Amino acid sequence: MQNEKLPVLTGLIVEESITLTLNELSCACSVHAERILDLVEEGILDPVDRNLGRWRFSGASLNRARTALRLQQDLGINLAGAALVLDMMDELEYLRAQLRQRGTGS
Repeated sequence: MQNEKLPVLTGLIVEESITLTLNELSCACSVHAERILDLVEEGILDPVDRNLGRWRFSGASLNRARTALRLQQDLGINLAGAALVLDMMDELEYLRAQLRQRGTGS
């Protein structure tokens, strides 16, 4: 594979119902598709549609992929460690939501 520069896409996907192709996700993360496939193999990302090899990813996958890649780049965490951190972040958000609900709903 040559050292080619990938386009850098900027912006924020607000709509979580939007889906991205493998190519769109890799471009949005400024990585080659192989890096996204590594994230799928590690269980960090889960394609919403795997039909005919045309994987599609949810809008939330973009944030999850970027976070995992940042963990690797900035902190030197391997993919298994990044998966664990992301799972812990998800659990923390769930618990915070439960606390907010109890604080306003009880």
